Amino acid sequence: MKKIILFSILIIIGNTAWAQQRINMKNPPTTKRTNVKDDYHGKTIYDPYRWLEDDRSKETESWVDKQNEYTNEYLSKIPFRDKVKADLTKLWNYEKYSSPFKKGNYYFFYKNDGLQNQSVLYYQEGLEGAPTVFIDPNKLDASGTSALGTLSFSKNNAYVAYAVSQAGSDWQDIYIMNVETREKMSDKIEYTKFSNMAWVGEEGFYYSGYDKPASEEKKFSAKTEFQKIFYHAMGAAQNEDKLIYHNPDYAQRYKGVSISDDERYLIMYESEGTDGSQISYMDLSKNENERQFTLLLEGFDKNYSVLEVIKDKFYVHTNASLNAAGLSSNYQIVAIDPKNPKSGSWSTIVAAKTEKLENASIVGGKIICEYLKDAHSQMIQYDLTGKMEGEITLPGIGSAAGFGGDMKDDHTFYSYSSFNAPPTIYKYDIAAMESTVFKESGATFPTDEIVVEQRDFPNTKDGTMVKMFLVYKRGTIVNGGDMEKAPVLMYGYGGFNISLGPSFSIPNYYFVQNGGVYVMVNLRGGGEYGEDWHKQGMLAQKQNVFDDFISAGEYLISEGITSKDKLAISGRSNGGLLVGACMTQRPDLFKVALPGVGVLDMLRYHKFTVGWGWVVEYGSSDNAKDFEYLIKYSPLHNVRKNMDYPATLITTADHDDRVVPAHSFKYAATLQELNTGPNPQLIRIDKQAGHGAGKPTSKVIEEYADVLSFTMYHLGMNPE
Repeated sequence: MKKIILFSILIIIGNTAWAQQRINMKNPPTTKRTNVKDDYHGKTIYDPYRWLEDDRSKETESWVDKQNEYTNEYLSKIPFRDKVKADLTKLWNYEKYSSPFKKGNYYFFYKNDGLQNQSVLYYQEGLEGAPTVFIDPNKLDASGTSALGTLSFSKNNAYVAYAVSQAGSDWQDIYIMNVETREKMSDKIEYTKFSNMAWVGEEGFYYSGYDKPASEEKKFSAKTEFQKIFYHAMGAAQNEDKLIYHNPDYAQRYKGVSISDDERYLIMYESEGTDGSQISYMDLSKNENERQFTLLLEGFDKNYSVLEVIKDKFYVHTNASLNAAGLSSNYQIVAIDPKNPKSGSWSTIVAAKTEKLENASIVGGKIICEYLKDAHSQMIQYDLTGKMEGEITLPGIGSAAGFGGDMKDDHTFYSYSSFNAPPTIYKYDIAAMESTVFKESGATFPTDEIVVEQRDFPNTKDGTMVKMFLVYKRGTIVNGGDMEKAPVLMYGYGGFNISLGPSFSIPNYYFVQNGGVYVMVNLRGGGEYGEDWHKQGMLAQKQNVFDDFISAGEYLISEGITSKDKLAISGRSNGGLLVGACMTQRPDLFKVALPGVGVLDMLRYHKFTVGWGWVVEYGSSDNAKDFEYLIKYSPLHNVRKNMDYPATLITTADHDDRVVPAHSFKYAATLQELNTGPNPQLIRIDKQAGHGAGKPTSKVIEEYADVLSFTMYHLGMNPE
């Protein structure tokens, strides 16, 4: 039943708890109700807080201020809130590095001195050169909310195009810099999101862009449609950029481009959502008037990613099989001749295995593959014919990321981390298949007393076996008995084919150091065990995800690890949906609920920004069949009267244009109206922040300090 990866014999020590004093507060701010209602396939659904969807109106801004004031008043009464913030700030304050990458004679890497709001991009000549600041986003504006996004270097590395976002928004502006002189060019491209830049020589690049939004006021909430492919020539104004591809028949498709190493092929990816893709290519060796995109791989029921073009063969990472009869759920690598792209003519390079082939890269003339073995990284190197050359030894059970570079490189870099191991950077000799430490973690706090184990447990509805990681400090009670139960913070995601693996988190470390148990559950809907695992948690099968998570909580209680009064649940985005659904379905099971930037209105999510792209995962209320299962679990629509819901702290941000804050606004208002129990129902709304990417360190620490204080207070913990 249990598969233990790392087990420590525990000394049973009672957790020192303190007598929790209930915080007395007046009722939360009253939210105006309206008589808005919709007809969904003959069923009337009321939406009294629809007005909160206008997140730039004066009325909504006033509501936000009142809610923040109320929440801050509550949090200020937690006796150890300031201590938690001070402790987190101290833990956070160490140097952090990214894996370097080589461009020409220079190595580039990101570094954060500890508490800088944004990591700084450095470069140095050769491995022994002195690091110099290349771009410091902290100096782009006084607020520290400007963040660097995608970087793309020209063919001879003379120029770099880089994207900058503001206040956490998905919208980005693109700029160009001379690498040698660090001179910023006059070029500026606006209104892009989810775009990379594909250079041709030093003359210009292709990118994905949108038309200017019709209204700046609706920029962060209006549906984003009609993405196009443009070519930008160096020095040109944006209105002179050449439109390369636009298909007005399909408003809701993502489009992105890359370019082959030899710059012959421009490769275009199209998708109609977050799963499934289609690939076309343009032969740039042809005269300009003869160039057009040719379909290589038709979508959208399979996933494709071109790793490289080698001897006119496209090396593709895919979950499609060699014949049209079925899928290779765990992914493989195939070679495709563009002159004969039918699946029956593909050549298998790296065949599918029992473990999912999560990622692959081609560097130094080798194929480096990351497999997920029970949700942690296993790295294997192959030659270009697919012959296995050996496994890359990792320090332990954790996650490896990096292995980027060019065909001519003889080395690459990667980072390794785990729940009990802050990231360490390694230099990898490709020919020798040897790793050496390049940059040790700057963390000085102890991690050797942190224990990690992995367990199996059954979904109590259908018997499916699911895995969870448990992380705790040696000496914490995690094996039952009659002693005091341990406080648990349980995290999950369960969607969009996204895999959760071991990684280091300062807030989670702090929770564990103070006697808590952090639990991460690898739910269905995720990508840990291939496409079949993903499909078991999407569309009409989405309830499986919630049942998995609920079963995880029941397992922890039945094993004597925790109790209902010691169990907190957390998740963000799709994970926020997870928390919202589970707390409304089983409010009796959890003490604390932390839905972050969650998708909480399942009937209207597709009407905002890029929400339409999630229809392939969730379904749409526009469809009668989909509506029938969406209405059953939509968190907003399943809050009931006279229920005692867990102590809830909802988090969102005013510039979140991925999952618009209206989801959280409406959910908070509904909980505050209908909850009749003693537990608080709070919402914390960050200003000048978005979905999470690019959030300044200062804001990250402040948010985690509030979330952890709230959680630990209601679990009866006393931070030491």
